[in-house]
Amino acid sequence: MDFTFTEEQQAAAEAAQGVFAGVAPDGVPSPALTRGAAVADDFDRALWARLADADLLSLLLDPAYGGAGLDAVALCLVLRESAKVLARVPLLESCAAAAVVQAYGGQASGGAAAPRAALLTAAGRGEIVLTVASHGRTGHDPAELAVTARRDGDTWILDGVQTAVPWAHGADYTVVPAHVPAHVPADLAARSGADRTDPDHAEPGRTILALVPRDHEGVARAEQVSTTGERLAEVRLESARIAAADVIDADGAWEWLRGLLTTGTCALALGLGENVLRMTAEYTGGREQFGFPVATFQAVAVQAADRYIDLRAMEATLWQAAWRIASGTQGTLPPAGDIAVAKIWASEGVRRIVQTAQHLHGGFGADVEYPLHRYHAWAKHLELSLGPAAAHEEALGDLLAAHPLG
Repeated sequence: MDFTFTEEQQAAAEAAQGVFAGVAPDGVPSPALTRGAAVADDFDRALWARLADADLLSLLLDPAYGGAGLDAVALCLVLRESAKVLARVPLLESCAAAAVVQAYGGQASGGAAAPRAALLTAAGRGEIVLTVASHGRTGHDPAELAVTARRDGDTWILDGVQTAVPWAHGADYTVVPAHVPAHVPADLAARSGADRTDPDHAEPGRTILALVPRDHEGVARAEQVSTTGERLAEVRLESARIAAADVIDADGAWEWLRGLLTTGTCALALGLGENVLRMTAEYTGGREQFGFPVATFQAVAVQAADRYIDLRAMEATLWQAAWRIASGTQGTLPPAGDIAVAKIWASEGVRRIVQTAQHLHGGFGADVEYPLHRYHAWAKHLELSLGPAAAHEEALGDLLAAHPLG
């Protein structure tokens, strides 16, 4: 098999390197070190404009919408470069949301081909910013169960809460997964007074995706701050009416979007880890003890080598997952299996890399004037976003049990 990237994918990575070449990680101390510190009220709009000028916001869109028609591998290559400089832009969320609208928008609940085309074209130009509510009500429960939806004529009515929604204060639309329960048994409803949209009483239903405008009636946002110091939002929907034309009701849409978001997060972890290991190599190569660079000491070299192995495993599993999403190739296991493996390595690997970097930097690693603490905060945020490796190992075990390799 040929594991090299295509010319188009390599061109996307090179364009990203050019855009991010002049970007330096923000030096504002993280909230973990300075109480109440936050990076900024909004994402980096100037950098967003440069990404749009380089056509990097439309990678996954078809040429009909002004896009390059590339795949998840190309997006992950760009995300990898963005994480090296801790780029403060909703690149993953906006590109993934636009991609799912393109892929499944034809199965929306209303006839709105022209408006969707206008939205996709504007998103590719950076004129419209999209984000995704993917963390659920608490960050530990399935996102699709945090909001319930019911059809009412030409609209859908949404109720529920999504927490830790990234970039929600600056995005024009938030893609919200919502649960449509099948039904509540009549006898149970009569006994308990349960509402037909209550997921605690409903039989398994389906998941829809709603494009919720930022300032929409029935939608409220509460301030939250992430581990990185970025603004997040708790998005509360109370009888929010969304036009059927802005709702995607298609089998597999949420699973595909969730897989792309997760794989993109693994790409961010890889890029961050690569730059942290580079910083560590430069520091230990220049720091001397007893007349020798500390990088030549066996204890230091062994730790650095272990982290290099982590990076290579993170990289191999990332490209496998991205390739499965991009190609749609059928295998013994569904793509969720490859995504689970990538999550295991990314979650564990990025944590080990930044911890080793802090250790090998010594006291210098705790200096808030040095950017390593910012990478540590971002790594912790990515690790928490991906979830514990043990949970992914359990999910992988369930997949293996359901799809025996023999």
